[in-house]
Amino acid sequence: MKQLPCTLEALVVRTDFSADGAWDALRAALYSPSKDGFLANVALVDDRKYEDLTPDQAIDLIHPSYRHPLLVLADSTAATAELPLLVVDLRGDRGCCVRVVAAELWSIENNLSGANMDFEEFAVAVDDDGVFRGF
Repeated sequence: MKQLPCTLEALVVRTDFSADGAWDALRAALYSPSKDGFLANVALVDDRKYEDLTPDQAIDLIHPSYRHPLLVLADSTAATAELPLLVVDLRGDRGCCVRVVAAELWSIENNLSGANMDFEEFAVAVDDDGVFRGF
């Protein structure tokens, strides 16, 4: 399989192609600022070559020069109502995952890329259903 692109932004890789409307909603959520004006610094990857890609497979496809602390997968679960993306830690506990609603991805991306917080702080702040919806 083709290596993921190398960017300075966090990669958001589309792995589910069953709902174009959900993908459109996800893109809109990611490019809409939070109530305080924050945005996630992301690069979207919309390529069927990555269909059904798992977190472990995605980690294996990361370009050696990719330095962002996380990778995001837009899988079939992300195509549901709240758009809960799968965020993969690439630093501390490499491969550890947490779900985050698309509207709150900025919080994880901004804080991890700025080294303000650790991945674990988000992982323990998930709701009962395992999804991070903000602090």
